[in-house]
Amino acid sequence: MTGTDNERARKTAEGLVYSSGFGNEHSSEAVPGALPLGRNSPQRAPLGLYAEQLSGSAFTEPRRHNRRSWLYRIRPSAAHPPFARANRGEIRSAPFTECLPDPNRLRWNPLPEPTDPTDFIDGLWTLGGNGDATQRAGMAVHLYHVNTSMERRVFGNADGELLIVPERGGLLLRTEFGLLRAEPGHVALIPRGVRFRVELLDATARGYVCENYGQPFVLPDLGPIGANGLANARDFLAPTAAYEDVEGPVEVVNKFCGHLWTATYDHSPLDVVAWHGNHVPYVYDLHRFNVIGSISYDHPDPSIFTVLTSPSDTPGLAGVDFVAFAPRWLVGEDTFRPPYFHRNVMTEYMGLIEGAYDAKTAGPGGFVPGGGSLHNMMSAHGPDQETFDRASAAELAPQKIDDGLAFMFETRWPLTLTEQARDAGHRQRGYDDVWQGLQRHFRP
Repeated sequence: MTGTDNERARKTAEGLVYSSGFGNEHSSEAVPGALPLGRNSPQRAPLGLYAEQLSGSAFTEPRRHNRRSWLYRIRPSAAHPPFARANRGEIRSAPFTECLPDPNRLRWNPLPEPTDPTDFIDGLWTLGGNGDATQRAGMAVHLYHVNTSMERRVFGNADGELLIVPERGGLLLRTEFGLLRAEPGHVALIPRGVRFRVELLDATARGYVCENYGQPFVLPDLGPIGANGLANARDFLAPTAAYEDVEGPVEVVNKFCGHLWTATYDHSPLDVVAWHGNHVPYVYDLHRFNVIGSISYDHPDPSIFTVLTSPSDTPGLAGVDFVAFAPRWLVGEDTFRPPYFHRNVMTEYMGLIEGAYDAKTAGPGGFVPGGGSLHNMMSAHGPDQETFDRASAAELAPQKIDDGLAFMFETRWPLTLTEQARDAGHRQRGYDDVWQGLQRHFRP
């Protein structure tokens, strides 16, 4: 990957046009007249294209849950050779059985720099997860650190949707539906089954991925908050149609039931000229999150910062929530303002995109951008000793937190590590020590 390639990708990314709205029935055509009107599958699709439906849900799921898109493409997806098993590298999938679930609090530094040319597929590194990909339940946490674009290579995931959280370096995502630009501070969602290629806008890129095997992410209900707040639907941006009419060998890598399979096509599968539907990729800028918080006393529960949620069969209990701690004001009176000490029936994996997090000490050996922490179900955690001392003595004037952007993948089940995460050289072995300075202050 050369600087010229990065510049070309960035120039393409800067000129993108989007369609806005979460869960909308979008439609787009790259060539006028490519999208049929009044029907989905005419006897002869316009411009000699093939009509094809991509279903992200069962046909008979209720309309409010149904996800599908109609694609009008140069060749149908069925026109491909057999797939063969491929080396899965450092990608793992549920069920996770390499290690026992660990009740200890765990923290990692960022992934090391890649030493060889490494694209997005090769750079995926699985920390752990839960559930079972074959049963469409649970989730996995991956990280990536890459230094080259995918060239004549396309990726698709039959196991779940991918929520990509860049932390360093921008990405140009070429999907079947069109192009998305995802910079640090953005999140990008690639739905189950949608094929895409990742090109770098900078020399290297690093970040996090939540693979959601369960129900697709939706916006959380607002309840007593009312009609507005948190992530606004209008700020989610879907691509407009852009197709590749490319002949010649293209490797298509398919993740299916936890394994990678590969086939060499004689054309690019990113050849959709027009489409309509609601099973679509999107990008969202976390800096647009409308933070809701306390204006009297006490720190709110982290659920108030939920951007997206994957519902389960139990109301209010998510398969996985994506929670963002965006810039915000703290004004609570007589309030310990960082997140409180607690034990949680849910499991929390936390990452840092930029700056610092107000409940964790940064710096070497601390919680830094690109790193992450895992607090499994009922593991006691909270502010470290340095943060506790500072917050307990702070003058409670209005305080703006504007130098950090953190997030959390919160899930209903314990997260089981992979062996590579358990034994990683970048795992911090002394994480428990951050709480050892908390002293007895009880004075009966």
